[in-house]
Amino acid sequence: MVEETIKLNDVGINVRYSLDSKPVVLFLHFSGGNLNMWSGIIPQFAQEYSIVAPDFRGHGKSDKPETGYHIDDMANDIYLLLQRLNVNHCHIVGSSMGAEVGLSLAASHPELVLSLICEGALYNEFGEHGLFKGTEEEIEHEKEGLRAQLAERNERVFATKEEYIEEERAKLTEQGLWNEYFLAFFESNLQQMPNGNYTYCYLNRVRTEYIQKYWDVKFEQYYKKVQCPILFLPSEEEWGDEEIRSILHTFTTLLDLYEIEHIENSIHAYVWMQLPITAGKVAVSFISKHAESNL
Repeated sequence: MVEETIKLNDVGINVRYSLDSKPVVLFLHFSGGNLNMWSGIIPQFAQEYSIVAPDFRGHGKSDKPETGYHIDDMANDIYLLLQRLNVNHCHIVGSSMGAEVGLSLAASHPELVLSLICEGALYNEFGEHGLFKGTEEEIEHEKEGLRAQLAERNERVFATKEEYIEEERAKLTEQGLWNEYFLAFFESNLQQMPNGNYTYCYLNRVRTEYIQKYWDVKFEQYYKKVQCPILFLPSEEEWGDEEIRSILHTFTTLLDLYEIEHIENSIHAYVWMQLPITAGKVAVSFISKHAESNL
């Protein structure tokens, strides 16, 4: 596979890809993630499919401009990237924010997206189809409290990458989750500072803008425009939440073709590293079915 940074207008997007005549699968990572989260998934696709796995703007090795972190901004980056790579059709596997960006892409360019796996975009944050309901005043008061929390978050600094990896290893080992796929992910999650120390690739200013813009996203407006089949992958926690299941059911009424699959014990966003064989098989099965129907 090739990995390079491709300049799109004024933003450089890092991408790993392998393209030939086979159907294309686009892998979109979660907020705060990077393309290496797919290290246990991509090998399950590599024989039958072409692969495109980018780092979103503000993530991984991609540029981190001062602004542009609405899901629609990031979806446009990916659209321009696919144009540059001469990809006219693709299947999308999206994790958390990646599912949101994939949904935006499928809504704005329905001719491009053949199928979409949404391990995310299952509910809104606020309002009628959100987890927090209330008057406009109550919603604004809640947002004010969340803005204060975002402002208090400090940028973590590590003397070495090993220090960071060992911290994450200890936490995940205690939960019984640590494996080689998490290692590949965390090894690529830091950037070096001018003083030689390390901090997250996902800077606080990027995280803050994305989250505040996410609060006002209404996913039903996107689902109304989608034409491709969708597979929803709620996590164990999401599947057990009656309110989330109710909102997801409402979203599915806007679609012509969808499936829902619950992977037992799955953790939101981390499932692709936590249970790569199981999650990969589910994704391959869904995309294979719809790749055949588009031949």
